Amino acid sequence: MTFLNQKEAVEPRQRFEELYMGHYAAVSSYVRRRTDHPDDCADVIAETFTTAWRRLADVPAGDEARLWLYGTARRVLANHHRGTLRHTALTLRLCEELAACAGTAADRAPTRAGDAFARLSEDDRELLSLVGWEGLGTAEISKVLGCSRMAVRQRLHRARKRLATELAAIDIDLSTYGPRAVSLVKESA
Repeated sequence: MTFLNQKEAVEPRQRFEELYMGHYAAVSSYVRRRTDHPDDCADVIAETFTTAWRRLADVPAGDEARLWLYGTARRVLANHHRGTLRHTALTLRLCEELAACAGTAADRAPTRAGDAFARLSEDDRELLSLVGWEGLGTAEISKVLGCSRMAVRQRLHRARKRLATELAAIDIDLSTYGPRAVSLVKESA
């Protein structure tokens, strides 16, 4: 009986180690792009894999595990952000005060696509980032976000329209982003 218990204890550990080794790089990249500080990044990655260990039976096999881990990391990030809300608010207020003192109006004027992206809602930025940075399709995004593929397609279309509108508002030549960007702005007008 002792032998069976040891064998059962090894299998989950081995599965977790394979999960960790197979997906650490992807989860790390996902989290790094969504955190500003290396300590926050390390905390979120650790909590994501701790959750995976605790819920190992719920983690799907194969590439589905990566999507499950992205979804878990997304929720851990949300909790982390809520937990540091006061700190973040103070930091933002101080940054705004410093920015007001430090540069001219021309220095602060939106001149880049990154500024347009930054003005989008957090949900829009996350959705567009899952497509652009993680290279996920609608089926994969639906698993990460926990919603239907149709909802992802609709949200993605709206997010793209809002980004195209933001880009047009700062007089960026949308033709450099392709004909789709131009048509999205025309749709929203």
